[in-house]
Amino acid sequence: MTTMTSWDLFEDLRGAQDELLRMNRAHGQRLSPAGYFGQWFDPSTSTQAWAPALDISEREDAYLVTVELPGVRAEDVEITFEDGLLTIQGERHFAHDSAEEKMHRTERFYGAFRRSITLPSHVEADKIEASAQDGVLQIMVPKAPEVQAKRIQVRVGRGRTALKPGAAAKDGS
Repeated sequence: MTTMTSWDLFEDLRGAQDELLRMNRAHGQRLSPAGYFGQWFDPSTSTQAWAPALDISEREDAYLVTVELPGVRAEDVEITFEDGLLTIQGERHFAHDSAEEKMHRTERFYGAFRRSITLPSHVEADKIEASAQDGVLQIMVPKAPEVQAKRIQVRVGRGRTALKPGAAAKDGS
């Protein structure tokens, strides 16, 4: 079964692109030579920033946003929804004390992150729920009941029949 919604995937991609450009302009950052999307290098501070990977899926009754946040405590994550924009932000802290350990390689990214996703206007913002387990954050964004798919029963008749106004009300279906 196919459900039609007014959610524009390309609008979401444009939003992500706009966010990337805003971050680049605001911080003078550029994509890292490592080539990973969502990770930047700021030459002025020699630090890397990161953005966690996420998936957006759709069920009949809700959208599900799944975010990879290994090593991030739930109390270090803030989720907001305003004007159709779901924002997940927080911070992953560096776990090693450099005074006690000599680091030979650091490939994981630390520091503040922020991801924003444009959602359709037909969601129930007051019913959004979030849970985290094993480094994976899941955000359930319920759809408003009036936009959920409804099954329409096809009545069978003899020969060529046409629906007449009020016919459904007369036969009780």
